[in-house]
Amino acid sequence: APVGEILTQQNEPYSVFTPFSRRWRSWIEETHPGLFSIPKARGDAVNPEQIDTVPEAFRDAPKPLVPTGEQAAHDQLERFLEKRGGAYKENRDFPAIDGTSLISPYLANGVLSGRQCLIAARQAQGSGGNQEGLATWINEIAWRDFYINILYHYPRVSMHRAFKPETEALEWNTPGDKFEAWKTGNTGVPIVDAAMRQLNQTGWMHNRLRMITAMYLTKNLFIDWRLGEAYFMSKLIDGFLASNNGGWQWSASTGTDAAPYFRVFNPVTQSERFDPKGDFIREWLPELAKLDSKRIHDPGAKGGVIPKGYPRQIVDLKESRKEAITKFQELKN
Repeated sequence: APVGEILTQQNEPYSVFTPFSRRWRSWIEETHPGLFSIPKARGDAVNPEQIDTVPEAFRDAPKPLVPTGEQAAHDQLERFLEKRGGAYKENRDFPAIDGTSLISPYLANGVLSGRQCLIAARQAQGSGGNQEGLATWINEIAWRDFYINILYHYPRVSMHRAFKPETEALEWNTPGDKFEAWKTGNTGVPIVDAAMRQLNQTGWMHNRLRMITAMYLTKNLFIDWRLGEAYFMSKLIDGFLASNNGGWQWSASTGTDAAPYFRVFNPVTQSERFDPKGDFIREWLPELAKLDSKRIHDPGAKGGVIPKGYPRQIVDLKESRKEAITKFQELKN
């Protein structure tokens, strides 16, 4: 939907996702949005081979996460909807499974639009595709539109400010060594470290892991969400201000329709649930590869011997969770 089009009956912007998404769906059914015609070319296309001005640092760039170009984007979308879209709901939270669309780099760089994705997904539904899986993916398009609308109606969130002004009074910890450990994947929490190493080496991170790493930084380390938001934007090939800011403020409980401050993911529990065999951890933390599927999530638990070269946890998960909740409660009182 065009930005600013989805409003309440009082002509006010939505700040909660569920009613926004209901109105968003109604708007789609009412208007049947279509694609715009292709504009006429203004000149001959330039082939990449004709340009020899790539900075030196980019000459040894890592292998692209996804093929580049508009045709590649359409192929990726088509493959996802045909082969993996139906199982999206069941598989999307498991980082060791190829269960997501990997469309985000194309969306973030304007190669595909949210509308193109929506229309393609609805066509796949109409031709007998798995309704539940595709509906869940369409819901993610709605979330993207929601955060774009938040950015439009509440521009302060683009200016390093919290959606909830009262949370500006939170006194975050000094970043220091703990922030460096988080950035480099050396926190002693395997799922967090594996995720951060994936980000640093590929320019992408699985969405479930974005929530886990963001909540760990903002709740367990109690480091300002703005530092994590900026670090992600400096690394992500699908870095998109609206979604990145919305996701970080959700995790930090400073944003619109955010996770309640007392809801703090336990990264070890998340790891056991969404990487049960430790396959994802083994891929990115070879130093833990020989641990069994129980110990790999928390090598030092119950006095366990931590493999050489892997750090101990830099904070106690239970104590740091309590401290974060106390700081939010003090703010509330």
